[in-house]
Amino acid sequence: MIVDVWMQHPTLRFMQHEMFDSLRRWTKMQTPDQEVPVEFTIAAMDGAGVDLGLVSAWHGPDGFLISNDEVDGFVRQAPDRLVGVGSVNIARPVEAVREVRRCVRELGFKAIRIIPWLWNLPPNDRRYYPVYAECSELGVPFCLQTGHTGPLQPSEPGRPIPYLDDVALEFPDLTIVAGHIGFPWTNEMISLATKYPNVYIDTSAYTAKRYPPELVAYLRGRGRKKVMFGTNYPMITPAKCLEDLDDLGLDDEAKEMFLSANAVRVFGLGG
Repeated sequence: MIVDVWMQHPTLRFMQHEMFDSLRRWTKMQTPDQEVPVEFTIAAMDGAGVDLGLVSAWHGPDGFLISNDEVDGFVRQAPDRLVGVGSVNIARPVEAVREVRRCVRELGFKAIRIIPWLWNLPPNDRRYYPVYAECSELGVPFCLQTGHTGPLQPSEPGRPIPYLDDVALEFPDLTIVAGHIGFPWTNEMISLATKYPNVYIDTSAYTAKRYPPELVAYLRGRGRKKVMFGTNYPMITPAKCLEDLDDLGLDDEAKEMFLSANAVRVFGLGG
């Protein structure tokens, strides 16, 4: 079994947004001129043997690029393959808390994600805290991006220490899943995942051959229960992310934990 813990089924407005011009330049990805069917995303998953994908909403200061209701619609089209991850407007805390509750209780989403660089606010900013508290109460993970930005946006909010360190200290019951491996501060991200039992790393936005050596060593050893596979699809396909996996030297247990078991446990995907 393979679980992709960070992917998007993109809306047209998401794919056409100018902030992704740099990613399109690197990946040579064509910008679509019409909405992409869910079947296209399922086919990309099938091409790499991915069984389950956590598809994320995106909300920034200018509103939704992918709304929670759109994500719910995608999941309804492929309920055996897709799982919803919500997003909320942290500028309006009461509204944000209500929407977290709706995402989890009514839509059945398994996590909430905020992108710090999209808001240009580090995760220890007060505007996140009501969301952290509600995620803790509901028992769902909070997901975010760490590390530098691919889009032409500031990278500083993605630095793990001190920003995410503060959050883990102040919310010991909150499960935190940090995507994009924290590069170029991967050692900081590993130190937080080691320090806190509730902090995890996902490898979205990186192909296996681009994992830093320190992350590979962590995956092979003491961090085998703390790292999960992700793609950041559609920016990178699952097949591309996985094509050099066997070169990492993971034993069978570490590979199973990385590709599925950790995600099933952390996100409660067992039933």
